[in-house]
Amino acid sequence: MGGAALHLGPFEQPGPGWSLESLYVAHSPGRVGETAVTVGSCKIELQIPACASLKDKRRVVKSLKERVQARFSVAIAEVDHLDAWQRATLGVACVSNDSRLVDATLTKVVRWIELSGEAVLLDYEIDLVTH
Repeated sequence: MGGAALHLGPFEQPGPGWSLESLYVAHSPGRVGETAVTVGSCKIELQIPACASLKDKRRVVKSLKERVQARFSVAIAEVDHLDAWQRATLGVACVSNDSRLVDATLTKVVRWIELSGEAVLLDYEIDLVTH
């Protein structure tokens, strides 16, 4: 079974004579006609020089997160430097059946944050995994 996860839809019921093994085989990756799923993650390191307190930083980070999420339909969270006034690390995730779309979306998120003027982009890293 190799660690594959089984997900039945809300109306999908196994029929008579089903077995757990047959469901895993039917839903295993690499089967003919199965669509690949690409999961992209991006780690973004920021400096926020205008912040003089954690309250200032949280306001800026919250604003960036809300606008990125609304504009690009991605998941985003602050993942490191939570107690540093002028530093933030954001994690961004995107899922699609098109790896080029995932890569382009995450690249656009990075560029948008960089051009927003609210923070200085120190570094970023994009990783794609296709299943």
